[in-house]
Amino acid sequence: MSLLSALPPLLAVYRAGIAAILRQLGRRRCPPPAERGLPGPAPAFPTQNGKVAIVTGGTKGIGYQTVKHLARLGMHVIIAGNSESEGQEAVRKIKEETLTGEVEFLYCDLASMKSIRQFVQQFRAKNCPLHVLVNNAGVMLVPERKTEDGFEEHFGLNYLGHFLLTNLLLDTLKQSGTHSHNARIVTVSSATHYVGKLHLNDLQSRCSYSPHGAYAQSKLALVLFTYRLQHLLTANGSHVTANVVDPGVVNTELYKHVFWVVKLAIWMTAWLFLKTPEEGASTSIYAAVSPEMEGAGGCYLYNEKRTKSADIAYDEELQRRLWAESCKMVGISDESSRVP
Repeated sequence: MSLLSALPPLLAVYRAGIAAILRQLGRRRCPPPAERGLPGPAPAFPTQNGKVAIVTGGTKGIGYQTVKHLARLGMHVIIAGNSESEGQEAVRKIKEETLTGEVEFLYCDLASMKSIRQFVQQFRAKNCPLHVLVNNAGVMLVPERKTEDGFEEHFGLNYLGHFLLTNLLLDTLKQSGTHSHNARIVTVSSATHYVGKLHLNDLQSRCSYSPHGAYAQSKLALVLFTYRLQHLLTANGSHVTANVVDPGVVNTELYKHVFWVVKLAIWMTAWLFLKTPEEGASTSIYAAVSPEMEGAGGCYLYNEKRTKSADIAYDEELQRRLWAESCKMVGISDESSRVP
């Protein structure tokens, strides 16, 4: 891709990032830990004893903080990650910090359809329910490269990996949800979805690759996926809800592929402008356990409030087409074709 053609998506993503930083700077809230349940010993949310959650990318950053807090609430949390050493270290630290947390690690490489299927088989072998699935893992602005299945990495890992994982776990989620306590699917998107464009004829960015455009597209796809999923769950009368969250601009390792000037700016100003991983995890946790979200699905959440996503994300025809194409890509049947 030429520099000239790469410029529009690059500028769009950075504009979206700056807008998000200004928005969270103006609304930044720092209540006492005990009042919000982060990270103090007196959580504001009800205990979750006996419930089971899976969190992808739970070894660091927002995912780690999500796992820690869910474990503190009494959940049995399974970290799905692609590094055994990082996974076991995260389990050790969380058990030390929560004292009572029931946490374990299972290997799952979201860039591999085979690995995802093996993970689901391992989980099913435990014969346990699943009350919460947090689709948190992701990559950002990586150089052009493919997953082992030949998918562009942003689209393949951020979106298709979670699409397949969610669909393979749906039966367990449906069996675990009840009328009064729905199972919950929480998917982490980003403010960059507002500037994302879905290229249905070139989802793999083969014609022209821009890491910024590919990242934004993957985050838009996650919002479209969530809305279509909730439509299907409602149509089937399932006791499962699906929501998508925007964590804000958070100081994590995701920024390792940005320009050095941006890295320097982040290093110098993160304490003022960026959320901490604990703050970034708060909306994921809210969507996963808050009584206010019981029975509520198809929502886009930012700062623990329902807000409007990009207009294009509400395009039901685009949602249907993306879902159908995604089913073909990951090799599962499109049962949604029978639902209007």
